[in-house]
Amino acid sequence: MKYIVILCDGMADEPLEELGGRTPLEAARTENMGRLAKSSEIGMVQTVPDGMAPGSDTANLSVIGYDPRKYYTGRSPLEALSIGAPMEPSDVSFRCNLVTLSEEEENYEDRHILDHSSDEISTEEAAELIRALSEGLKRDGYTFYVGTSYRHLLIQKNGTVVELTAPHDILTKRIGEYLPEDEVLREMMIKSYDILKDHPINVKRRAEGKNPANSAWFWGAGTRPMLTSFEEKNGVKGAMISAVDLLKGIAAGAGMHNIIVEGANGGLNTNYSGKAEAAVKALTEDGFDFVYVHIEAPDEMGHQGSVERKIQAIENIDEKIIGPVNRALDAEGTAYRMLILPDHPTPIRVRTHTSDPVPYLLYDSTKAMDGMDTYSEKTGRETGIFEKEGYHLIDHLLSVK
Repeated sequence: MKYIVILCDGMADEPLEELGGRTPLEAARTENMGRLAKSSEIGMVQTVPDGMAPGSDTANLSVIGYDPRKYYTGRSPLEALSIGAPMEPSDVSFRCNLVTLSEEEENYEDRHILDHSSDEISTEEAAELIRALSEGLKRDGYTFYVGTSYRHLLIQKNGTVVELTAPHDILTKRIGEYLPEDEVLREMMIKSYDILKDHPINVKRRAEGKNPANSAWFWGAGTRPMLTSFEEKNGVKGAMISAVDLLKGIAAGAGMHNIIVEGANGGLNTNYSGKAEAAVKALTEDGFDFVYVHIEAPDEMGHQGSVERKIQAIENIDEKIIGPVNRALDAEGTAYRMLILPDHPTPIRVRTHTSDPVPYLLYDSTKAMDGMDTYSEKTGRETGIFEKEGYHLIDHLLSVK
């Protein structure tokens, strides 16, 4: 038996008036999910434990089978694992977003976050900006590391974990009350604006009609995590397919293999087909028993507040990943179980994550289950099936070996 998780980041949502009371998942054309739903188990799962922040970090740890209350030490350290940034037990890692702030205000504190991703800036452009910050903010004990797109790292030697605010949680808000209390971090963020606002990269981006990446924003602090081996824990050899350092870091920490797909970028125009082909190859040719395919696009579109683009992301996943994987594995005669779900909701209404339960679809190629006509938040609730502890869902997926 082979196992595949298709994780549609932030796909769950709320009914929207402009969609006639439907969610983006209900409004999207999802022929393949609809077909599978008729013979699959449909239910709800609580991926974010009570009292914990609803992040992709805690939620994906749950889905992969790790109790966040036991294993979670912060978001940024998981990303540090992905890019190979060295961390001692006493070091603290911070996520460093390159964000777009409003520019008409005189004081930094009065500015507003307009875009947490700077129009999904390319890694190549971002790397130049991070190099400028490394030089302009040089300070003993602090080191910048280049990540992917707008997502980067700052590691402090012998640091202290402090409470910080995620930029996607305060979009359009005045930033003054959300700046770090830590004087060094606060000073570095303020100075980063002076370094970046007129950088040639941003001059060019404005000329092209793109949002400038005009400030660093630190959040997600934590210390080095210690995850148990996924293979030893579950008895299956696992691989991860994701463009996002967070997911690649979880995989690295769990001893899973990271499969790199050319053109996978974490955005709406990622290489969906390449991810599908890589997943099938991993399961049918490369000796893996379990593959986790993570797609960031629905979450990014939720943060942007774009109903149309979130629906497009969901339709892309259905057409270019779920359908092709299903058909290819069937053609190979491979017995497999497929789990489709979001990690958390990213509702258009609030443009950030919530901790509400999410719907899941569990398909088994060897036996038909009592399904539903469609897969959605509504049908997930209607079945009455509910897994309170999200990290147990992996056991349910792997229960047939």
